[in-house]
Amino acid sequence: MTQKKQFKIIKQTPEYQGFFSLKTVTVSHTLYQGGWSEPLSRELFERGNCVAVLLYDPLRDEVVIIEQFRVGALQLNDERAWLLEIVAGAIEPGETAADVAMREAVEEAGCEIVELIKVMDFFTSPGGTSELLTLFCGRVDTSQVGGVHGLDEEDEDIAVTALPYSEVCQLLNDGKILSAIPIIAIQWLMLNRDMLRKQWT
Repeated sequence: MTQKKQFKIIKQTPEYQGFFSLKTVTVSHTLYQGGWSEPLSRELFERGNCVAVLLYDPLRDEVVIIEQFRVGALQLNDERAWLLEIVAGAIEPGETAADVAMREAVEEAGCEIVELIKVMDFFTSPGGTSELLTLFCGRVDTSQVGGVHGLDEEDEDIAVTALPYSEVCQLLNDGKILSAIPIIAIQWLMLNRDMLRKQWT
């Protein structure tokens, strides 16, 4: 008989609080073969929950791609530290995930979303961070998309481009997109593009 999955938090210790936070969590959980694990101590990176939105124009068959410097890619030690991504941001108190998608589309790409559909929720890297990301696809008009966007108070320097769907797929296939969130979003679009174009045109 399968044992009910359970866990218990034994201790939580704050380690750092800054732009992000880090704490050490000690937990124990049930085992598949019965009984409980020994206490496990793990560092947990907490940045809150986030939202990403794939901006797509079904009439022009174009995808909005942004490019920005990412400190997590410093190990690449060259221009690849500027990553090709999609619009994303953190959920602030009082905001819904859809609110964030709408707000970030304007702030990061200068785009007004005409229609929004939820794609999925997923953990970005649950072995070490609690971040749960909500992914949307937003219908936009890419005819005037381009330039440099972002908020000065957040030190954002974001290059924005509208690319043909086929070119975005080629970038993915050529390994030019290294961030997991846009990879997931573009692969979803590959599976659902025909449906979207029927629904939105």
